[in-house]
Amino acid sequence: MRLASAGWIDGAVINAGDGTHEHPTQALLDAYTMRRHLRGGQGDLSGLRVAIVGDILHSRVARSNAWLLHTLGAEVTLVAPPTLIPVGAEAWPVKVNYDLDDVLPHVDAVMMLRVQAERMKADFFPSTREYSRRYGLDAARARLLPEKSIILHPGPMVRGMEIGDDIADSDRAVILEQVSNGVSVRMAVLYLLVGGAREGSGVVA
Repeated sequence: MRLASAGWIDGAVINAGDGTHEHPTQALLDAYTMRRHLRGGQGDLSGLRVAIVGDILHSRVARSNAWLLHTLGAEVTLVAPPTLIPVGAEAWPVKVNYDLDDVLPHVDAVMMLRVQAERMKADFFPSTREYSRRYGLDAARARLLPEKSIILHPGPMVRGMEIGDDIADSDRAVILEQVSNGVSVRMAVLYLLVGGAREGSGVVA
């Protein structure tokens, strides 16, 4: 796995998240969480249907997950208002849909994203109430999900806007486990790049 490489220093470089570009270790922990919960814990994500919902435009998490989940064989759909879908997203290995209710009945996992208002220099939707009505995951909308599907969120959450309190704290939400898995996954990345990589292992530092 080619995690990071810098041509001008002799050392391991780990991207811990760069602006609105990518966040590789978050995608790794998200994929690990899905592997633990779906397909009987067997780890095969091939054919898995994942919806990433919300502020795709400003999300490094969405970008890294789109590429990693596609690499692992999953089918990814981005769901957001047209104003929050990045220019050029049609070149990503994903589908794009603007209707959350249309997508939810057909997914194994739904990943809700925070609206990053601090990065916005203009109005991308009429109001937070309108956004929540169209793209928020509340109890009524969660009932559209298949029985064994799971709910993820990279955090921090804006409860009541993109996700309801009852949904964030429900048995179907694996958000706290994502946090715990983040520690394990990032420890593994540090181990591989700093001390555990072996010649010919495929890990480049």
